[in-house]
Amino acid sequence: MTRSKHNIFRKLKDSDNYILLNPLSKQADILSPELAREYEKGNIADPTEFIEKGYLSDEGEENRRYRNAYLSFIEAREAEEVQVFFVPTYACNFACSYCYQESYDHANDSRNPELTDAFFRWLDTELAGRKKYITVFGGEPLLPSSASRNVLERILTKAADRKLSVAVVTNGYELENYIPLLSSASIREVQVTLDGVGVVHDRRRPLHGGGATFDRIVRGIDAALAAGIPINLRAVVDRENLPHLPELARFAIARGWTGNPLFKTQLGRNYELHTCQIDQKKLYSRISLYEELYALIKENPEFLEFHRPAYSVTKFLFEHGELPDPLFDSCPGTKTEWALDYTGKVYACTATVGKKGEELGTFYPEISRRDEAIEEWEDRDVTSIPECANCNLQLTCGGGCAAVAKNTKGKILSPDCRPTDKLLSMGIPLYFTIPGDK
Repeated sequence: MTRSKHNIFRKLKDSDNYILLNPLSKQADILSPELAREYEKGNIADPTEFIEKGYLSDEGEENRRYRNAYLSFIEAREAEEVQVFFVPTYACNFACSYCYQESYDHANDSRNPELTDAFFRWLDTELAGRKKYITVFGGEPLLPSSASRNVLERILTKAADRKLSVAVVTNGYELENYIPLLSSASIREVQVTLDGVGVVHDRRRPLHGGGATFDRIVRGIDAALAAGIPINLRAVVDRENLPHLPELARFAIARGWTGNPLFKTQLGRNYELHTCQIDQKKLYSRISLYEELYALIKENPEFLEFHRPAYSVTKFLFEHGELPDPLFDSCPGTKTEWALDYTGKVYACTATVGKKGEELGTFYPEISRRDEAIEEWEDRDVTSIPECANCNLQLTCGGGCAAVAKNTKGKILSPDCRPTDKLLSMGIPLYFTIPGDK
């Protein structure tokens, strides 16, 4: 028996104890300093439990378990819903300080009904037999124009004909005016971004030409929840606004949002995707963001009522009482996600949609496929990325984002590494009471 190559072993933050976790056997334990030393030295007095939990394993048996888990992962993914993004426009009424689509061309944006019809023909042919739903994306899909309203109404009607639900990603400025239309449809959720309260948000997400947006977005969120429309509130985080997140949390709690079952939250890290950020110093790495969040939550524990950061698999373990299945692939592109835009082009995901050179085919004026490029996306997981082969974090990382990997390393079959061991070392003491710790 040897130590499993999938063991994750790390000292917990602000603790003398350690976490030992194996995502393949789906086991996790807190080790005392004494037991941790025995484990490190490979001299465990009673290894019975370590063997039973897969921390000590026969290599042949572990390889068999790995293959079976991989086949189960692929089978489960084939049964998952596919999220299909549709971008009717890259135009937007906001001038966000960190917009990665700022350089996108929307001069020939016609938003004509033929494109919407072609989008649904693509759905009917390319994803026939798959469970799916539509997410209307932008740009800004809820603009104050008859063209925007007409295209959304057409999408909702055609989705209803196919019994498909629809999500909408919006800046929220015109949300209140769209409530009657949205209330008539099967809306899965509306994602709205608030980066803080009042001026904190307004200086990051103003109108084009200037102008505050916070108060009007809040009215839209209130109206949506009152109409029974689920809200997914997103905050885009960097060093500029992270210190103000507790204020946003308190605002949401006081507003009654966090007590509403239709309300949920997410944090998005501001990072360089396609176009250069003007102020690189304000950007967090993955680990530095979670380190700052850790300190923020320790000082403001009520923040967890507003949002629970994932900290790799920690949040899942806390909420479900068990570890998730092994993650062989964290990139949904072309497997459970596609993105199509008004130019008639098809892309793998929202991180690539609209970027020149990332097209995987067309849906208008005709359907076409770049099969070789699509196959490269479809084949990408930890079993096809050479750097993942001997990494003990592979089944909690999943290889990361293919678009980011391609941007930084030049090829899809390269990793976008995620420091899941460091995240676990913070998440475990944040969500669980550790014996002997204060």
